[in-house]
Amino acid sequence: MGGTDVTDGWDWRQPGGSPPPAGGPAPGQPPQGAGGGTTSPWWSDALADPWRDPYAPAAVVVPAGPVTGSGEPEPVTDPDAPTRPGLRQVVLVSLITALLAGSLGSALTYAFLRGGGAVPTLGAQSGQAPALAQRKPESLAGVAEKVLPSVVTVRVASLGGTSEGSGFVVSADGHIVTNDHVVAGGPGKATVVFNDGSTAPGTVVGQDPESDIAVIKVSRSGLKPVEFGDSDALAVGDPVLAVGSPLSLANTVTAGIVSALDRTMMAGEPGGPTRYYAAIQTDAAVNHGNSGGPLVDGAGRVVGVNSTIKSLVADGQEAGNIGLAFAIPINQAKRVTEDIIGTGKARRTVIGAQVGGTGVSGGGVRLNGVEPAGPAAAAGLRTGDVVLRLDGHPMNDPTDLVALVRKYAPGSVVTVEYRRGSNRQNASVTLAADAK
Repeated sequence: MGGTDVTDGWDWRQPGGSPPPAGGPAPGQPPQGAGGGTTSPWWSDALADPWRDPYAPAAVVVPAGPVTGSGEPEPVTDPDAPTRPGLRQVVLVSLITALLAGSLGSALTYAFLRGGGAVPTLGAQSGQAPALAQRKPESLAGVAEKVLPSVVTVRVASLGGTSEGSGFVVSADGHIVTNDHVVAGGPGKATVVFNDGSTAPGTVVGQDPESDIAVIKVSRSGLKPVEFGDSDALAVGDPVLAVGSPLSLANTVTAGIVSALDRTMMAGEPGGPTRYYAAIQTDAAVNHGNSGGPLVDGAGRVVGVNSTIKSLVADGQEAGNIGLAFAIPINQAKRVTEDIIGTGKARRTVIGAQVGGTGVSGGGVRLNGVEPAGPAAAAGLRTGDVVLRLDGHPMNDPTDLVALVRKYAPGSVVTVEYRRGSNRQNASVTLAADAK
């Protein structure tokens, strides 16, 4: 075979071989070192390297390690063998893990808040509460705060059950005003519940069924009476508050305006007294249980006693507020209250004439009779005359005349416009108190 024979076991790269002659080794001869010995098997042309330091040795000599006395080989540790970590390693790993977890949590929280699930800051910054939130004395909240301590709930137990209404304190020694229909049918006793929830027994001092006013007395000192306003000074559109216990909801306040003045009406239960009202009409929400409670103006002064409501339901059904409520003018209620406290009964104001039936075609109320010594006769009125106006208020129904006369105090002078035949005349009538 041609080429080098590699099957005879000789290799020129083995130590002890002779270097090749100049120009390269002879065929079959290994290269030689500088001293004539064989060269390193790893770099046969080192002596011929032009970059070699001529003073450097031709071979790298590695000194032998120290020989131990026992002659045993040095033990070698297996790098793959499991080892038990030291305390420092455990603390270091725990610290690094905590730092990484905190950083990751902060990053995720920031990303969440910046993303679609962000929770914005709610509301605007405000340095001072607005005027409406400061609850000034003339605000609705200020008026309610002023009046509520003087308003009470009145409960009257009778054979037919318990009647519940409202009332208000009118004197520091314990006099309370309510409606007559709240205490009517009772034993003359009542339980009064005050604004703070405390209770006291009360006694009915007196009542006037036709004006629907009653007075209760409790034995308690330190009570705060209401401040009275002037119902004659009211105007349609004035703001008012109704305070009481509608549907047993004590300390309830509702707001509205004066819808009308001198709204005349007649009310009463079958077999009971007939009640006449020349009332203040309001759209403040008034329901069952508000009866006897105060109607107050924008200054917190009582201008009326809430008494009745209009309803769209049939007889026997429970009525509710429809924005038509009526209060007794406080000027009338106060006068009746003073009479009851002073004498145990109230005086009724009369004109000294009888009316009945319905109104007259074309307007007016016909006098069916005139008392000879009464106020109407003294002013020149006669039976058959048709009263057209009383102090400027038009007369369309007999109820109008009775209710308006009862509104005035005895001794008041009113102008009566009437028709006798085809002639219209005016008369000044001095109203009087009923002899009863």
